[in-house]
Amino acid sequence: MTATSVVILTKNEAKTIQSCLENLTQFDDVWVVDSLSRDGTGGIVRNQKIQIVEFEWNGHYPKKRQWCLDNLPLKYDWVFFVDADEIIPASLIAEIQNTLSLSPSEAGFFVTGRYRIKEKILRFGIPNKKIALFHRERMQFPVVNDLDIPGMGEIEGHYQPVFKPNNTNFKIGHFRNYMIHDALSDERAWNFRHEKYARWESGMNQKGVWPKDPVKWRDTVKQFLRTSRFRPEIIFLIGFIFKLGFLDGAEGLKYAKLKHEYYRKVKN
Repeated sequence: MTATSVVILTKNEAKTIQSCLENLTQFDDVWVVDSLSRDGTGGIVRNQKIQIVEFEWNGHYPKKRQWCLDNLPLKYDWVFFVDADEIIPASLIAEIQNTLSLSPSEAGFFVTGRYRIKEKILRFGIPNKKIALFHRERMQFPVVNDLDIPGMGEIEGHYQPVFKPNNTNFKIGHFRNYMIHDALSDERAWNFRHEKYARWESGMNQKGVWPKDPVKWRDTVKQFLRTSRFRPEIIFLIGFIFKLGFLDGAEGLKYAKLKHEYYRKVKN
């Protein structure tokens, strides 16, 4: 077994949760924290004999991920946050197992998510990278001043966890293998979510309350892009041209256009 606690946050994820759970059998401490789903998500999880906790947000901090770290009786200090529409391949699980068996000194690890469109996994373009696996004694999710921003939700937004006080000397690692992200299997749901994300991100920009990325060069790039009026075009060119997104064909172009359209909606 892999010495990692897995936490999956759900709300009406009946369409994807089964596939997600089926790939997590190598973990012996898997938790689903469900926000009062009405589509049968809870029943699917219970049939898999996975630990499930009901969650109802009170509108204050901590938000859902940090609440899990603070309140769940997790078996391990290494915690892997997995979305219900993410598939964790055996190659990534093996890499996690091998890495953590060496008692790494990192605080956390970036995990790359590659989108799948019509059964095609995108190999190029800008993938989704996030610190999804980290040591709960070394990192935490920050409190940001976003509770009055439109589009704000119960889950921490599009920013990384940060180092805990007195842990800033730790480094962040990166797993070579990737997970599969099926967020684009329902384009209508994608558009609905990203309309909300764009309102929230615009508010974060206008209030200037983004937490610093724990990797300095990434934070510098993000600060530049947030203030650039050409951000949608820059993101498109980086993903489709410089990151070779065009090699993914029509699906690569579709993804690059979706990213461009999203950042057109985000106000500086």
